[in-house]
Amino acid sequence: MGSLVDFSHAPFVATARSSKLGKMRIPVEELLAEHPFVEEILRRLSRAGHQAVIVGGAVRDGALASMAGKPFAPKDVDIATSAPPEEIRRIFHDRHVLSVGETFGVMIVVAPDGRQYEVATFRTERGYSDGRRPDAVAWAGLEEDLRRRDFTVNGLAARPDGEVIDVVGGISDLRARLIRTIGDPRARFAEDYLRMLRAVRFACQLGFAIEDETRRAIAENAPKITRISWERIRDELVKILETPRSAYGFRLLDGLGLLGRILPEISGLKGIPQPENYHPEGDVFTHTLIALEVADILRFSYIVKLGVLFHDVGKPRALARARGEHMGGHEAIGLRITEEAMKRLRFSNREIDRVLFLVKEHMRVARLPQMGRGKQVLLVTTGEREGYPLEDLPRRFPAYADLLRLLLCDAEASGHRATAWLPVLAETVRVLLHLQRVQGLKFARSLINGHDLLAMGIPRGPVLGEILDRVHERILAGEIASRDEALRYAAALWEERRGGRSR
Repeated sequence: MGSLVDFSHAPFVATARSSKLGKMRIPVEELLAEHPFVEEILRRLSRAGHQAVIVGGAVRDGALASMAGKPFAPKDVDIATSAPPEEIRRIFHDRHVLSVGETFGVMIVVAPDGRQYEVATFRTERGYSDGRRPDAVAWAGLEEDLRRRDFTVNGLAARPDGEVIDVVGGISDLRARLIRTIGDPRARFAEDYLRMLRAVRFACQLGFAIEDETRRAIAENAPKITRISWERIRDELVKILETPRSAYGFRLLDGLGLLGRILPEISGLKGIPQPENYHPEGDVFTHTLIALEVADILRFSYIVKLGVLFHDVGKPRALARARGEHMGGHEAIGLRITEEAMKRLRFSNREIDRVLFLVKEHMRVARLPQMGRGKQVLLVTTGEREGYPLEDLPRRFPAYADLLRLLLCDAEASGHRATAWLPVLAETVRVLLHLQRVQGLKFARSLINGHDLLAMGIPRGPVLGEILDRVHERILAGEIASRDEALRYAAALWEERRGGRSR
């Protein structure tokens, strides 16, 4: 089948070494079906007399799809070209073009449907004095551009007809399932130390091993990872957690000496013993990574996986505080440690709050069957989104749904297994049935709120909040059904508190 793009106006100039590969092709028809505007980008550049190829992850994933005979629908597609930035802007004068990295030859062309495509000029880079960005760039040819990239599997290009250009050995490493740097790994990492984390991330995404020399270079340079901004480190950690092999990734991070540099709180769980009758799997670190494996298998979100990572992070301090006798209260200690770690990594306040809820309540949710109905409802309805039906638990009660997911991972990584999570799921069903009768916190608050208590003469402060919580618990338990009953109970509680003070 011929090319879907007409290049008759500008013959494509292949690199001299690309023919060594043979005729490996990516399924470009499937790529263009998913991203039709890519065809227009390639055609315009070609008709203007410029070389243009597809590069990066789309080529890597397309080659893997071809090898496995699987469907191919890339999320993102990047293009590299011989056209300099000002020429790219001229060629796409009728489209919105963003110059996000024009100094480095990187332009973004916006398609009619709003999707953005990176179109970058072939370049070489020199000097990396900050261990992150090149000190200088120069326009170059395709082969030089491919050789400046990080890993061989990312150093592939594809012609518009899908034929792969490989000057770095990427195809052989795809077949061997290896992550290997292009050229000297120490030089590649010195250019950008974040590449050490990227090596782990690609190993997780693709299910590959890291080549031995590349592993040694990472281990040697691991202390330098903190030269990278915490925001960039966080982004790579999230991408690792979003893969279905994040537990494998964290074992790699630990073995390569990176984990202790970026998350010493998690690395510090190694060697912390646990009671064998509850945790026959081993120490806290082992338990945490097994729980993370469960989250991987069940394809849970990175937020749940962060909850898994941090849920027992307070155990070392709790054990030390109790002089080795128990780990009681580790969730409260873990809250402070988790917040400090997530702030260091520059997570958003919303992400921090979601994970803190999981750490705080991960022990309490296991006791759901023993709680009073009011307390059960308060826990289940934390962060409730009333726009969804009660039976749609993940969307109506997303925080609690994540808490159940964490419970499942925690229990399956211990000696408890289903005996811990099955009763909680059964009780959750009963709580949801109860909520259908009382319609949650909205109903309770419609009966009585803080303004009503202020009107009764109860002053603002902790006592007012405590009384309101107790009244709401009784409402949610179905023991109070009217506003008058709620007001009478609140008055009785206030009188009891006042009487207690007077004595």
